[in-house]
Amino acid sequence: MFEIESLFIWLIVGAVAGWLAGMIMKSKGGLVNNIIVGIIGAFIGGWLLTTLGVTVGNGMISAIITATIGAVVLLFAIGLIKK
Repeated sequence: MFEIESLFIWLIVGAVAGWLAGMIMKSKGGLVNNIIVGIIGAFIGGWLLTTLGVTVGNGMISAIITATIGAVVLLFAIGLIKK
């Protein structure tokens, strides 16, 4: 049961972070794209903040903040590649 709950939380965090990053970067994407960008962003944000020695905190809000930072970085990189 715990694995299903974890997956559901990952999906929610990914969707919210992807949506926020899309709003910040003025990018258009649907729900599935937001979830994918948010989940990949969570990995990027976690790595980036750990590398920089920055701690956001614990809990759902900090996970969303971390994933959003990573998703913004991801969307920025994708924008550079597309140009």
